[in-house]
Amino acid sequence: MNSIRTIQTEKLKLLKAERNNEAVNLALDNLRNAAKSDHNLMPFILTAVEEYATLGEIADCMRNVFGEY
Repeated sequence: MNSIRTIQTEKLKLLKAERNNEAVNLALDNLRNAAKSDHNLMPFILTAVEEYATLGEIADCMRNVFGEY
């Protein structure tokens, strides 16, 4: 029997292999640039999610701009 960790890791690998990584990177770049300005970040976060960026990728992007508290 596979553990939940193993199952989720395999699902994540499959997602990253099948998504449009160019679109994901563009969405994350746009989010990063918006975070450096005074723009509302929610539309940029939603676009990243719609392109199948992971929560970790989105969080890393924002952590790189704002730091970790």
